Amino acid sequence: MTGIFDSHAHYTDHRFSDDLGTVLDSLPAQGVHAVLCCGSDLADSRAALRLADQRPWIFAACGVHPHEAAMASEADYAALRELLRAERCVAVGEIGLDYHYDFSPRAVQFDVFRRQLALAAEAALPVVVHDREAHEDTLRLLREFRPQGGAPWGVVHCFSGSLEMAKELLALGLLLGFGGAVTFRNARKPLAVAAEIPLDRLLLETDAPYMTPEPFRGRRCDSGHIRWTAEKIAEARGMEAQELADATRQNAHHLFRIPE
Repeated sequence: MTGIFDSHAHYTDHRFSDDLGTVLDSLPAQGVHAVLCCGSDLADSRAALRLADQRPWIFAACGVHPHEAAMASEADYAALRELLRAERCVAVGEIGLDYHYDFSPRAVQFDVFRRQLALAAEAALPVVVHDREAHEDTLRLLREFRPQGGAPWGVVHCFSGSLEMAKELLALGLLLGFGGAVTFRNARKPLAVAAEIPLDRLLLETDAPYMTPEPFRGRRCDSGHIRWTAEKIAEARGMEAQELADATRQNAHHLFRIPE
């Protein structure tokens, strides 16, 4: 399988500190065409941009993750606005809400997510959305910031909701990202949604170093593992894995406005 676009990874994570260069340089030979490296705070976003500047197949998303929302300051919003102007920054992310861990107060998460959605609209950049056990509030803000027109304007990554929620997100002009969870034995729902939604609304991702697919679960994930996710979804959809890789690559280029 070739030409795979990993639409969500975290190569600034400390788990890659010992062999990052080796891992990144190995990806093209494994069929990985491009990777979106997502930031979790300002320092992490700057690090993602540095990686994108060093390798042409890496692109960056800049933003403040809900886990870090309580640390966001007025100065951070000004700094983020500058980062979003960088040539290699193609999205605002990873942003959103996480009501599972609640590492930041929910009201703070909500405000930080709203302000970053506003920055994304100002910068005319798509958004990469984290939603964990916060479906209602996530939908509330996405409805508020839905742009005019029919062009796709973001992705809800690592989608774990119902088919009904998926349909509402699709109606709002969003894509859905699926990673290694679709290979887990107890994760029937995301695979069922990935099999059902229109092909032009689907993205492949790893969330590296997290969410390693079977049969490698328990090990550190990297973009080379994405083929197992692609094969699982392709099987569920009744299509060839290469066809899925080609379609999702085109979807990613379209969403992030990256010329092929």
